[in-house]
Amino acid sequence: MSSTLGVKALVFDVFGTVVDWRGSITREARTLGAKIGAKLNPGKFANDWRGGYAPAMDRVRKGELPWMNIDQLHRLILDELFIKYKISNLPELEKDQFNRAWHRLKPWPDSVRGLKKLKTKYTISTLSNGNFSLLNNMAKNAGLPWDCIISAELFAHYKPDRETYLGAANLLGLEPEEVMLCAAHKDDLLHAQACGLKTAFITRPKEFSPNVKVDLTNDGRFDFHATDILDLANQLTHA
Repeated sequence: MSSTLGVKALVFDVFGTVVDWRGSITREARTLGAKIGAKLNPGKFANDWRGGYAPAMDRVRKGELPWMNIDQLHRLILDELFIKYKISNLPELEKDQFNRAWHRLKPWPDSVRGLKKLKTKYTISTLSNGNFSLLNNMAKNAGLPWDCIISAELFAHYKPDRETYLGAANLLGLEPEEVMLCAAHKDDLLHAQACGLKTAFITRPKEFSPNVKVDLTNDGRFDFHATDILDLANQLTHA
């Protein structure tokens, strides 16, 4: 653990770090399956939907697709999944509403309390690939007390492009070293670190399901290592 000297703002990855995307999408998929009489494994459906996320963003980043926000990319992936799972009897309005399940993701149990505690000392913001309206709706639905919302959509660049990390610092009127990215994904943190941001690793062992092992080791590469957001808040309070 290092000193927080100079850090003025904390920016958070959201999907997986602040909200439980898999649990939330699994519940939505289970409800949809029951409603239309479709036989699907809701947990696998959730993982499949999320699994298309990074490849779709990468196609945008490489110029293979024009700029599309996350709602649009989620819909592309969803249409492919409906074919895979043989779901063909949904009207367009219901498809759109189901696609917006990502606007309704539920927070991890510690998230709201932890963010409220951090908010008393730091500016707290999202730094997510989620589009602005998605993040705003999610915050309203989940009670997430952000000071502001920073979306990759504002830069027309997805993480891990440098423009996202440096753009966030610029919007906040801060130097990169005055901003700390808080995330459950080490690759995200390493890219932020390369841009000069401070970093806090938050472990989320059940993000992809209790049966999927992820690297939670405290390997010393990041400024802070926390078991959840409330633990991070407690560490920063006493740093």
